[in-house]
Amino acid sequence: MPGTGHEPALPAGGPPAIAAPRTPRRLAALAQALDTVIPTTAPTGETTTPTPLMGLSTGIRTLDDVLGGLQPGRFYLVAAAPGAGSSLIAAAAARTSALDQHQPVLYAASGLTRADIAARIVAAHLPVDYRRLRAGRLTPTEQDDTAALHHHLAQAPLYIDDGTDLTTDAIAESVPDLPGLALVVVDRLQTTEDPRLPLSGPAQITDAAQALVHLARTHELPVLAAVDTDDPQVIAALSLDITVTLTRDADQIHATVTERDLGPQATLTLHADLAHARITDPYASPVTLTSTPQTPPTTPPQDPAPTPQTPLQAPTSPSPAPMATQPAPTAHTAAPRRPSPRRTTTPPPPEGGYANRDYSYFTGMITRAVDEALHDHDGDLTAATEALVKKAVPNAMALFEATRVGGNYEHTVYPETLEFLRKKTKDGADEIWEGRHNWTNTHLTEELKNGTHPPITVNALDTNASFLSAFKTHLPIGALIHDPHGGFDPKRSGIYRLPTRPTWHHPDLPDPIGNRREDGPVLLDDATIRLLIRCARLGLCAAPHITECWTSGASEGLLEKFRRVLTEARTSAIETDDMVTVEYIKAMYSKFTSTIGESSVNRDIRRPDWMHIIRSQAFANLWYKSHRAHSNGLTVVRVRGTDELHVAGDWRTVFTEGRLTTQMKQKDQYPLPRKSTR
Repeated sequence: MPGTGHEPALPAGGPPAIAAPRTPRRLAALAQALDTVIPTTAPTGETTTPTPLMGLSTGIRTLDDVLGGLQPGRFYLVAAAPGAGSSLIAAAAARTSALDQHQPVLYAASGLTRADIAARIVAAHLPVDYRRLRAGRLTPTEQDDTAALHHHLAQAPLYIDDGTDLTTDAIAESVPDLPGLALVVVDRLQTTEDPRLPLSGPAQITDAAQALVHLARTHELPVLAAVDTDDPQVIAALSLDITVTLTRDADQIHATVTERDLGPQATLTLHADLAHARITDPYASPVTLTSTPQTPPTTPPQDPAPTPQTPLQAPTSPSPAPMATQPAPTAHTAAPRRPSPRRTTTPPPPEGGYANRDYSYFTGMITRAVDEALHDHDGDLTAATEALVKKAVPNAMALFEATRVGGNYEHTVYPETLEFLRKKTKDGADEIWEGRHNWTNTHLTEELKNGTHPPITVNALDTNASFLSAFKTHLPIGALIHDPHGGFDPKRSGIYRLPTRPTWHHPDLPDPIGNRREDGPVLLDDATIRLLIRCARLGLCAAPHITECWTSGASEGLLEKFRRVLTEARTSAIETDDMVTVEYIKAMYSKFTSTIGESSVNRDIRRPDWMHIIRSQAFANLWYKSHRAHSNGLTVVRVRGTDELHVAGDWRTVFTEGRLTTQMKQKDQYPLPRKSTR
């Protein structure tokens, strides 16, 4: 107490806690909020002009019109199945902000590399063909253009983080290091968990999405992320403010913009220019504002006709569609400078094209090459055909690469060649068995020779375009991985080791793996193994016992678009009696098959496993035809190679006669036993 000489006693618990200064909440008046929604006005003389409130552009005007651009403080999720375009939307936003608007952008690449991002930006910005760019096969003009663009691109404030340890914390830590940062792009959140990718797996991407929402709000930045699914349940579980869901139909992208509290706000259709790794505005921009969920249109408008190109270059942007009262020009009507006297104008493809798809972009690559060859050789059909055959390998590869743009899988072009896939000598063979047929029904011929079977008339049938049909087969996507335990997984494809040659006890049908006879283990490819499994299911043999295998994840669609394009072009050429194109297409698919193994003629790809599987699929297809003939009462007399089937009986009741890939044609007819020449 004062004056007593004694200080007041302290509480037993120590000095009283000092209250921390209170930080007031950040409150915004309605006037401030209105400034972010309603355009202000700028005086211009006696009137006022509205100042639009548009965020950063995505690079796609139609999408910007719906979103109002990418607004600060908002998180945008672009959801799409693999191959449907979510990463291309992310790349477009980053490219537009950094290159066109010179705004700093942080590009967080999870599962992609800086080379992937750079290639997409170059292909879209110049533009040049994406696959030729990645393969290092640009034309001299394109090389000059990309060299000229290099300085401009190098100055762009685009910063890529492609570290394997990329997390949302790492992204947030990088934000303060980039002064003036205008946009964060995350490409991509992966639904399938990968222990090497922190931004993968259902739980991780939910946490990541919430963290990115927080990042956008605390730093007043637009954040755009791509996720590799369009599963409504997954998207709903994320519960995000704005989601753009993409679905792809050929070269059209249907986008639905949804707000969490208000539901779908608009549906729009965009153009997938996959040759240049970009998504662009449609030629006529149909945007439908909606208050209830809508599904994408089931019947997309017909794609416009392509602009004429040089031979076998992937087309760039298509030209506007012709007037409805005029027929669309076909490739042949626009291309030839001096047509051959025997060539006629190719009619338009059937409505919807092959499998209701329009492949005119790709068939146009074929017709332009043919028309130029005819012009260069003054209409000489023989000379033009010879010139085209010489170009068949590079042109087939260019067409194949064009058809792979936008595919669901990126196949490995140059995997390590396993020892058993290497040729032992320059002109020798490797160790893989193919089911090559050279079979004669010896039981029947002996009976004919002994007179115990009445004479027969044999029809020598020929399969059309056997290697082309064999493109529909299960091919390994990546490099082959060894499994010492063997077994067969239908979702994989590759090479399989069997301890011994399977036995075959059916004298009226050819052996599925051909006539080769050797003791010991055998190496068979995927097409032959699948044939043996089919035979086992038919009760014709035991299932193959696979003790060891070398496989990769498989797809039956790697060559499917390539096959369809060649088939459509071949059918059209046959209908117009265009033998130059028929021979050119034959050279393309046959030389593609023969040079994708070990060949100095084709250095764009090295897949001997593909070569074996395609050839074996052709042998297998012929076996299936022989079994069909036998099952329908025909007598199978001989089977040769990939396309020769000799039968006795009324074959036209079993097969359709013609020159199309699904038909058979008769090459010869002869009696057995053959009459003596004496």
